[in-house]
Amino acid sequence: QVQLVESGGGLVQAGGSLRLSCAASGRARISYAMGWFRQAPGKEREFVAAISWSGGSTNYADSVKGRFTISRDTRKNTVYLQMNSLAPEDTAVYYCAAVWKRIDVAVVASDEYDYWGQGTQVTVSS
Repeated sequence: QVQLVESGGGLVQAGGSLRLSCAASGRARISYAMGWFRQAPGKEREFVAAISWSGGSTNYADSVKGRFTISRDTRKNTVYLQMNSLAPEDTAVYYCAAVWKRIDVAVVASDEYDYWGQGTQVTVSS
């Protein structure tokens, strides 16, 4: 089992920045692809960003490209999501996810992920 704990959410004004963290523990191994997803009230969960286990491959939703950056520190088993130029439409609960992958790929599909965190709320005021 892998446990994921998100942190770093909060309330920020439009145009501001936040950095989310996702700490993995348990049987976390280096070869876990990680991703961030979000779910706004009344909407389905959507993909935000993903990173391969080496960090060499990343993928982003079109809505966040150029504003968000995903990164990881393998020594700390932690993945980060740096969010800049935040807008009210970024308001959502943000979830971290993990899946073991034999190959070094960034995983976009939510149904491929095996482990999920509890989520952290991000609220952007206008």
